[in-house]
Amino acid sequence: MVLNSLDKMIQLQKNTANIRNICVLAHVDHGNEEYLINLIDSPGHVDFSSEVSTAVRICDGCIIVVDAVEGVCPQTQAVLRQAWLENIRPVLVINKIDRLIVELKFSPQEAYSHLKNILEQINALTGTLFTSKVLEERAERETESQVNPNSEQGEQVYDWSTGLEDTDDSHLYFSPEQGNVVFTSAIDGWGFGIEHFAKIYSKKIGIKKEVLLKTLWGDYYINMKAKKIMKVDQAKGKKPLFVQLILENIWSLYDAVLKKDKEKIDKIVTSLGLKIGAREARHSDPKVQINAICSQWLPISHAVLAMVCQKLPSPLDITAERVEKLMCTGSQTFDSLPPETQALKGAFMKCGSEDTTPVIIFVSKMFAVDAKALPQNKPRPLTQEEIVQRRERARQRHAEKLAAAQSQIPLEPTQDENALETNLKGEEPRGDEQQVESMTSKLMPQEENSQESFVAFARVFSGVARRGKKIFVLGPKYSPLDFLQRVPLGFSAPPDDLPPVPHMAYCTLENLYLLMGRELEDLEEVPPGNVLGIGGLQDFVLKSATLCSLPSCPPFIPLNFEATPIVRVAVEPKHPSEMPQLVKGMKLLNQADPCVQILIQETGEHVLVTAGEVHLQRCLDDLKERFAKIHISVSEPIIPFRETITKPPKVDMVNEEIGRQQKVAVIHQTKEDQSKIPEGIQVDVDGLITITTPNKLATLSVRAMPLPEEVTQILEENSDLIRSMEQLTSSLNEGKNTQVIHQKIQEKIWEFKGKLEQHLTGRKWRNAVDQIWSFGPRKCGPNILVYKSEDFQNSVWTGPADKASKETSKYRDLSNSIVSGFQLATLSGPMCEEPLMGVCFVLEKWDLSKFEEQGTSDLVKEGQGDYKTCSSGDENQELQDGCSEPFEKRTSQKGESSLTDCYGPFSGQLIATMKEACRYALQVKPQRLMAAMYTCDIMATGDVLGRVYAVLSKREGRVLQEEMKEGTDMFIIKAVLPVAESFGFADEIRKRTSGLASPQLVFSHWEIIPSDPFWVPTTEEEYLHFGEKADSENQARKYMNAVRKRKGLYVEEKIVEHAEKQRTLSKNK
Repeated sequence: MVLNSLDKMIQLQKNTANIRNICVLAHVDHGNEEYLINLIDSPGHVDFSSEVSTAVRICDGCIIVVDAVEGVCPQTQAVLRQAWLENIRPVLVINKIDRLIVELKFSPQEAYSHLKNILEQINALTGTLFTSKVLEERAERETESQVNPNSEQGEQVYDWSTGLEDTDDSHLYFSPEQGNVVFTSAIDGWGFGIEHFAKIYSKKIGIKKEVLLKTLWGDYYINMKAKKIMKVDQAKGKKPLFVQLILENIWSLYDAVLKKDKEKIDKIVTSLGLKIGAREARHSDPKVQINAICSQWLPISHAVLAMVCQKLPSPLDITAERVEKLMCTGSQTFDSLPPETQALKGAFMKCGSEDTTPVIIFVSKMFAVDAKALPQNKPRPLTQEEIVQRRERARQRHAEKLAAAQSQIPLEPTQDENALETNLKGEEPRGDEQQVESMTSKLMPQEENSQESFVAFARVFSGVARRGKKIFVLGPKYSPLDFLQRVPLGFSAPPDDLPPVPHMAYCTLENLYLLMGRELEDLEEVPPGNVLGIGGLQDFVLKSATLCSLPSCPPFIPLNFEATPIVRVAVEPKHPSEMPQLVKGMKLLNQADPCVQILIQETGEHVLVTAGEVHLQRCLDDLKERFAKIHISVSEPIIPFRETITKPPKVDMVNEEIGRQQKVAVIHQTKEDQSKIPEGIQVDVDGLITITTPNKLATLSVRAMPLPEEVTQILEENSDLIRSMEQLTSSLNEGKNTQVIHQKIQEKIWEFKGKLEQHLTGRKWRNAVDQIWSFGPRKCGPNILVYKSEDFQNSVWTGPADKASKETSKYRDLSNSIVSGFQLATLSGPMCEEPLMGVCFVLEKWDLSKFEEQGTSDLVKEGQGDYKTCSSGDENQELQDGCSEPFEKRTSQKGESSLTDCYGPFSGQLIATMKEACRYALQVKPQRLMAAMYTCDIMATGDVLGRVYAVLSKREGRVLQEEMKEGTDMFIIKAVLPVAESFGFADEIRKRTSGLASPQLVFSHWEIIPSDPFWVPTTEEEYLHFGEKADSENQARKYMNAVRKRKGLYVEEKIVEHAEKQRTLSKNK
């Protein structure tokens, strides 16, 4: 029973235990109890997996729908993983079972085996997720036991296998006897769980319902004579109960209807006690008859909603583990949060609605609605009095018009002025003026109403959300610790006169809405555990936020998106005058889409970054039709690349081995030609670059080395940890010791360091991990800067060096310049100004002796004039040890002196020199481009496989594996494809295969393109093999030149390919 009365909804919202947030809104009367189900539907395409993430955060459970024919698809895996990461309970619906009967013509026994196989695949996926979780927990306990050897002396050895055996995982898996699996055919309107048939057959056969529940799914058969259920012996050819009692009945119904056996149909209908209308019974389409019978016999809504009400948790059943996970952002742990913050865990678990309970709301996304659709803007029905008044007014105006037409008014010039004066005094306008006014009055509200208004899609986790309540809006980067630093009174400070705290705002809940499908209904208050819409937050929330009545609440952990935004396009208006509308429209789009990114590049281009081609098209359509409402021009997709270096190749382009001497000669000769390294820069045989600053005061020696693939991967995976290390270091540098490194974060850092040491082994990497100075670009990227020096103490692991050490103090002021130079070099490489990846720069030598000499001589000169000016004379006076003032006094005066030094001309020269050194160090090594790669999953039938392979090979794709789906003629092809070649790929593959194959593309990794972008044929054999200009196109060069052209950089290419002398015929005679 589904009701849509608003009052009933409000009443049900108050009973938190009977709320089910599972992802159109329905009030369900289930047996004697009434439940409120918030069903949030999310798109299935992989490009829109961000929408799944926003829905999953607000829910307590989810329904995973699997196609009975296609089985587990890549998207099923992604959805299961997202549900797992958010700690929400899934239930399974296996849909389209009618296709097994009608299309594949399976027998009931074959269908049972096929369904069993699908369940096994899904449970295998769940098992891998569960195993990895248990192993992670064991690893954490093991590290804790190593850190605290005194605690729990007896339990220090952990056996991985016993951990898995001891942990109960039976509740995780999908099994029909547990009631968390439903078999359905939505198009024919039927669905069942085995509980339904267990009830029926327990009465018919006389076997207990509990026994039937355990045996209806599985290899059991019934001995009708003995009325006992036994294990199936396959040799005897006995049918399992599921086939005998359930599937055969459904198959016989389909068989009778499809063969139009009227007698059999009537017999089935009467035996089931159903009533079928005469129209359905006479209908020529068998689907109509099946739907009419099945929707009464096994209604799909009853089966699915009964499973939702019984098996999915209410908001009261939120687990402590999920609460702790939600409250810990970044690399924080729950124990490291302030005590007031930890106390909020109780409010989450209790989900109470008392006045004293803190209000905690999470906004998972902002969605745009037409302002006309808001309840306050809807036209209300006129009362009887208003209708009478309007009629009178219309009559009066009509009479005035007639009177004006009959009386002949002389047209004098003063008449218009008089009319204008009378109008200004407030009398009603007449004639044409009245029409103009009525037109403008009609236009104005339309303009206002056509605006998009934003509603926050949110869930109340604790307390009651009331209209007009004042509340804190906490951005994703807000920290309760930061609040404590800035507010002396702490969390008990009055909220109205707080000093400004970053990422925190204070606002009023203006409008609360009940989301009724497309409709919005006004609410005064929303009890805990409910999903709601909040109006008036567009100025406070960009994409997602946490709302809380207390500032001690931390922001929730950021949403976990499966799809990475990778496809970029530049957009501009067709008419330049419409630029403001485009900027405004892009701001609105950015707020409305959780995954899209909006950038303005240095060139001034407005760039849209989306998850894939389908997502891009959706965003552009929204921009044109809803948000900007202008015609726009869209550039070709901007493909991201990365630059790197590799080890010198062992074979040349025609697979001939390169000799030792020849190898060095060829590489250095070609590289020097390309890079055109200027004079004054020394290049070593090993690729060591030595370069001096323009003022000749400092000399740098830099070498570039490729990082092993594993190390690059570790750096990418731990970028959040590197970022938090950088934040800790910078806060210590500024003299704030408030951010205490928690033990678990420290453990994570040491574990990360251990992994790096494990992979960076060998003579050339000795002590490299301890000497890491910085990561880049943006201080958290997959490149490292190593400083090989004995007295170097400023590594990323130890934080800033002790301020009293004299050796490091001489470098401290200028070290930032070196790091900045490294950051700039890694942000844009020499090939096509793209970021670097997997490169280690080693600073072998940093000679500042001339700079120190100059500093000393300047100080000596000054000292002769006035002894007391020692502390403020030269910009770098404290680098020398000859100054006779005590160290404490010098450091106190450091502020003035080092400011000029840190930002003086010399530091700028150091930045530029370091950047140039890094670039030249790269250019003397074999450079390569790295392309972004998609994993491509294609499901296709056997007869179109050849066409699929043809499209893949044409687009530089590479097939990894191909397997046939058991029991079907479908093949699953796994391949990798460069993002650069992916545009139009899905359309082409559908056209070539007549729609029988459809790909799913997900960003996977970065891969080195093996060909050298600078290679030109030199030997006779290469000329024979590749032609004079290397006729077979060099893929890396093609990509590099395309990027250089787009960025306006110099491209080495012949403008005239085949020149012929143009001569006139007359001259030619």
